[in-house]
Amino acid sequence: MATTARALRQSDFDNPKPVYVVWETTLRCDHACAHCGSRAGPYTRDSELTTQEQFEVADALIRIGTREVTLIGGEAYLRGDVYRLIEYLAKGGIRVTMQSGGRGLSLDRCQRLKDAGMAAAGVSIDGPAIVHDRLRASLGSHMAGMRALENLRAVGLITTSNIQVNRLNMNHLRETAEALRVRGVRIWRAQLTVPMGRAADHPDWIVQPHEVPTIIDTLAEIQLECIQRAKDEGTPLSRAFHVALGNNMGYFGPHEQLLRSRPGGAESHWIGCQAGRFVLGIESDGKIKGCPSLPTAPYIGGNIRDMDLQTIWDETPELTFVRTRTEEELWGFCKTCYYGEICRAGCSFTTHCTLGRRGNNPFCYHRATQLARRGVRERIVQKQAAAGIPYDFGRFEIVEEPLPTS
Repeated sequence: MATTARALRQSDFDNPKPVYVVWETTLRCDHACAHCGSRAGPYTRDSELTTQEQFEVADALIRIGTREVTLIGGEAYLRGDVYRLIEYLAKGGIRVTMQSGGRGLSLDRCQRLKDAGMAAAGVSIDGPAIVHDRLRASLGSHMAGMRALENLRAVGLITTSNIQVNRLNMNHLRETAEALRVRGVRIWRAQLTVPMGRAADHPDWIVQPHEVPTIIDTLAEIQLECIQRAKDEGTPLSRAFHVALGNNMGYFGPHEQLLRSRPGGAESHWIGCQAGRFVLGIESDGKIKGCPSLPTAPYIGGNIRDMDLQTIWDETPELTFVRTRTEEELWGFCKTCYYGEICRAGCSFTTHCTLGRRGNNPFCYHRATQLARRGVRERIVQKQAAAGIPYDFGRFEIVEEPLPTS
């Protein structure tokens, strides 16, 4: 998950707070996706927060200075009180968005979400129908997702889309982007599928490190073409179809600024993992972690039912690790990297779920190209399977091998 650039202010860097919160309101889902990190499905967590408890969490977010909340699940719209929560947050001055698989986003439901105060929504589309439906383990899911985007736009909501890039869809990026662009999607964010949850049960789906540069090169080509189209049509660059890198894609290759900056806006680049610095994740039973994507077991700082949110944010090492860590955490290639001080091995959840700890990230553009110059590449091999519980992970090892001469 990426902190929205417009949400950050210079003063935030002196006083870190959860500017951007991703809130899993239920584990219940109308999909049971084969690559779902939380292993969501037709069930809830034990003892999910009540409506009143959700309002109390919302009050805590307002007090602590949160400016944007994205509701997720499972599927957040499957809770009947979702409209009340949106209204409560919006009235408290928080911008509310939703990320969804889109299966149940009917026109009527989209209108009710907008009327409650929701500002924008994203629908995950993971490639063309034949790929998307396989990943979502649901025939017709792609069609439903596209219809959801149309319904959201019809009621006047800003629409975005995410894609988890893996070995099933990495060769379908162009057609996916075009299908979303013509439906009025503003931002298309690309994230690598990480071996967490059910995705860990499919190690052959995970992108190999040496494939990362080709994927990012393709995304950059798509973005440049969209910028040129906007110029040719006289459309402001700020309204051009925006291809964005998620937190676990990059880093510091030739397209870093192109794919981390909004067309026509200020230039940006990767500044390190923001978990517990500007980002907060909430699980549906009240557990708090520094990022919604982080695996549960190693990163829960406390439960909102037992501890004050400000205390969890300020004092628990599971949430403060980004604020307190040094370059001593780096190992492997990342320890020797020129960008190590800023990058800090990229996305924490990706490295931990892949290698069992933070500090060394094989999914890196700069790293892959530097190794290629030496005539070698890296491959990851699964050594330990995941346990089969929400937000779980196994363990992979990095194998270095000669670059094929072809």
